[in-house]
Amino acid sequence: EQETEKAHHLQCSNQEQALFYRNHVAKAMEELRKPADELEMLVEVDRICRKNHIQYTLDGGTLLGAVRHKGFIPWDDDADIVMFRHEYARFYHACKSDLDTERFFLQEYRTDPNYRWGYAKLRRKGTEYVRVGQEHMRYKTGVCIDIFPLDYVPDQYILRRIYYGINYCIRKILYSELGKEAASTELLRIWYRILFKIPRNYAFAARNRIAAIVNQKPTELVCHTMCPNPGPTRKYGMPAGCYAEYRQYEFEGMLFQGLSDYDNFLSLSYGEYMKFPQMDKRKGTAPPSKVKLINITLEEIQERYRKDNLRYQI
Repeated sequence: EQETEKAHHLQCSNQEQALFYRNHVAKAMEELRKPADELEMLVEVDRICRKNHIQYTLDGGTLLGAVRHKGFIPWDDDADIVMFRHEYARFYHACKSDLDTERFFLQEYRTDPNYRWGYAKLRRKGTEYVRVGQEHMRYKTGVCIDIFPLDYVPDQYILRRIYYGINYCIRKILYSELGKEAASTELLRIWYRILFKIPRNYAFAARNRIAAIVNQKPTELVCHTMCPNPGPTRKYGMPAGCYAEYRQYEFEGMLFQGLSDYDNFLSLSYGEYMKFPQMDKRKGTAPPSKVKLINITLEEIQERYRKDNLRYQI
């Protein structure tokens, strides 16, 4: 009986907190419009994927926000999407004809010669968003959402660790332009200056060759290799079964695609994910040194979603 009461109390407490944050999300989006700009980009990705029957899923804290808050986590300041690499290849080509290039820019190593991250970003033109410590980076900036290609991971014990090590090295080569200025020690900054001498195209070519090999057949685990996986126990990846089926989730009054097996994914990533973190843990990512946003409201985005996206079915 006591356990039942405790469970009921926890459920009610979380519901009350969720209701509190849902009641304040509109005000928060007015005070800091970055989530509204990101939501506009989520709508654009969803529109293109619906039109071209491309499967994607909300990822990480964005999926957690959909499940727990039915929208953005109030203290989170970014949005993530993930799709298998073959789906991303289709998305990349679809963007050549379907992306609204007046408003958006798909940024990756093939579209920006100075871009060095191993995943794509959809950026909102007419905005600026530069993180502290990244002012020297030469790639195009602006408010963005991250789009992670998902790769299979070798099943064999030794190959899995070799695969992880190679991708770790590639990440460090790509990170070197930031690391040579922002690393915590002079020794690390010197090391990154050495790595920076390796042309970034060599790193991307190696990444592409490895991805082509590992994606020849399904395996037990999958990961976005160019960014560390969430959760301390998921160093090498997440169970591929998490990505077997998809469903629609309400997110800021609209529907976006997510994992049907969200419970397994979020439990592995965050543990007891329905519990709110302590107040001192409710923080976003690194603060910006430069910000310029688009003046757009949640209602305008929802209206555009209704007009443009509901014609397409995944």
